[in-house]
Amino acid sequence: MERPATTTAEPPGAVRAELPQDGHAGGHHVFELPRVTALLMHALPRFVEGVIAPVAVFYAALTLLGLNGALVAAVAWVYGGIIYRYVRGHPVSGMLMLAAVGVTVRAILAAATHSAVVYFLQPTLGTLAVSMAFLASVPLGRPLAMKLAKDMAPIPDAFYKHARVHQFFLRISLLWSAVLLANVGISLWMLFNQSISMYLWIRTGIVAGLGAIGIAVSVWGFKRVVRHVNREPARASGTGSAA
Repeated sequence: MERPATTTAEPPGAVRAELPQDGHAGGHHVFELPRVTALLMHALPRFVEGVIAPVAVFYAALTLLGLNGALVAAVAWVYGGIIYRYVRGHPVSGMLMLAAVGVTVRAILAAATHSAVVYFLQPTLGTLAVSMAFLASVPLGRPLAMKLAKDMAPIPDAFYKHARVHQFFLRISLLWSAVLLANVGISLWMLFNQSISMYLWIRTGIVAGLGAIGIAVSVWGFKRVVRHVNREPARASGTGSAA
C-alpha cells in the first residue's frame, strides 16, 4: 500500500532528517538543520547585544563624555539590557552575562588607572584565556565549542551524544583556539602601536573577518556532519534488508 505523499515543503538549504515513516528506525536522534540564515538570525542579536554594542557605546561616549563617562555608559548599557530582559520575561543570553562580568571588571580597573588602554587590554587577555580554554577542552574530551553551540543554535541535546558529532566539535574547538589566538596577536600589536580610534575600527574589521571565516568553516563542517549522521539509519536499514 502506497503511503500518501506529504505536502510539507522543506525550507531551502535545510538538511532533512530521516523520519520514522520513512522506514528507518535509527538508534540516535536526528533533526532538520535550520538554514544558515536562520542560524545567523538566531545568533546575531546575541552577538550584537553582548559584543558589538558595548564597544560602540563606549567609543561614542568616550568621544562625547571622556573616559569616565564612557565607562559609565558601557556598564549602563549592559546592565540595562539585562534588566530590560528580566522585566519583559525574556531569557538573558550567556553572551550578555559574560559581557556584564567583563565590562564591570574592565570599568573598575580602567577607572582606577585612568587609562583607556587598560580597558581594552583586559578583554584581549580574556580572549587569550578563552583560546587556551578551547585548546585545553580538546584533550579533556569536553569540547568547549559544543557547549557554546547550545547558545548559538536550537539543537536537541541528544544529538550531541553521537560520536561523529563529538569529534566534529573537538576539531572546531581547535579551530577557534587558533582564530582567537590570531585575534590576540593582532589586538596586542595594534593596542600598543596605534591610536584607540584606529584600534577600535581597523582591529574590529580584521577580527570580524577572522571570525567570519571561522563561522563559515564551522557551519559548513556542521552541515556535513549532520548529513552523515542523518543518513546512518538509512544505511543500517539497507544493510539489514540486504541480509
